[in-house]
Amino acid sequence: MAAHSDVYVLGGYQTDFGRNWTKEGKHFSALMREAVLGGLERCDIAPEEVESAHVGNFAAELYCMQGHLGAFFTEVHPGFSGLPTSRHEAACASGSIALLAASAEIEAGRYGLQAVVGIEQMKTVSPAEGGAYLGTAAWYDEEAKDIEFPFPKLFGRLGDEYDARYGLKDEHLAEISTVNYANAKLNPNAQTRTWYMNKEHALCRTEDNPAVGGRIRIADCSQVTDGAVCVFLASREYAEKWARGQGKKLEEIPRIKGWGHNTARLRFADKVAESRDDRYVLPHVRSTITSAMQRAGIADVNGIDGIETHDCFTTSEYMAIDHFGITEPGESWKAVEEGWLEIDGKHPINPSGGLIGAGHPVGATGVRQLLDATLQVSGGAGGYQVEGARNFQTLNIGGSGTTSVSFVVGV
Repeated sequence: MAAHSDVYVLGGYQTDFGRNWTKEGKHFSALMREAVLGGLERCDIAPEEVESAHVGNFAAELYCMQGHLGAFFTEVHPGFSGLPTSRHEAACASGSIALLAASAEIEAGRYGLQAVVGIEQMKTVSPAEGGAYLGTAAWYDEEAKDIEFPFPKLFGRLGDEYDARYGLKDEHLAEISTVNYANAKLNPNAQTRTWYMNKEHALCRTEDNPAVGGRIRIADCSQVTDGAVCVFLASREYAEKWARGQGKKLEEIPRIKGWGHNTARLRFADKVAESRDDRYVLPHVRSTITSAMQRAGIADVNGIDGIETHDCFTTSEYMAIDHFGITEPGESWKAVEEGWLEIDGKHPINPSGGLIGAGHPVGATGVRQLLDATLQVSGGAGGYQVEGARNFQTLNIGGSGTTSVSFVVGV
């Protein structure tokens, strides 16, 4: 396994995930502009210093009838004209793939300072149309065509697989939802920060919480979100110069200590068939997590102070608990019952509120997770700060456990 060279995260900016940019009458280029200009201001970086930019986006061709998103970065500021840019797509892991590409270019010595933007404008269409668009993250013809809301059904099947192998109780999924909604109330950019949710509501089986796919109900789902997040990645040389200008030491600047990246087969049934004799339901997700830890020189999850994971549905967070090694496989319920996942718990998960609470603008989620991890290890997460956090890990998943990316960020 290749050693990891230094890639520093200088900081960034997240838009308010509660906003509806279509209702505001704004093109998604305005969404990108706010994230990038906000990031430059927050990090005290001049536009002319940025050497390259990467855009993570899933489906602007569908939601916004627009491709060629890398070029939109040059529209943000006249100083970006002529900048080398690119766009990256891997379903809900698009933002993390953009981060991997940018960090690899820094490691290769091509550039010293890069901008990475994750972006998605999703509230341009009806829920049914949006559900069909999301279905293209699966094998569309075989898993999504003519199926209403295919992704809740696919992640409902993840819960069914856990139930078949190990047993699964709805009350544990409801508690996961409850914790994420509670954390979101502490996050000023979270989409659900003013919403009402408690465990009784998450558990109810009435019209207030209808089923959308198998065992998945509304309370189990991440949100449909408009949002953009920009972060700046830097080489050691640039980070040293930048730190001096900020009156900081290099050791205080968060860096990417480790990364993992695996791609499993596209169809959910094929993944489950492959893992039939494995202790882990999604072994490629497990290896993504452990690869990032190994590259960071961290033995196991006890060396991680908190996690931002891909809770597109409560079942995907339930899976993440045992795949991170917080419990033995199939015993994620123990962490839920013991209160380990809460901000002040033994293994805090999604202090931001995650995808269920904070929101899930698909192409932006991986970048948002990295920014939140950076804020945590630099003590800048405000109301949802995990006390004393030094190492934070992300898990970003595209498709039904298909493309997995994980980063360990620390100081």
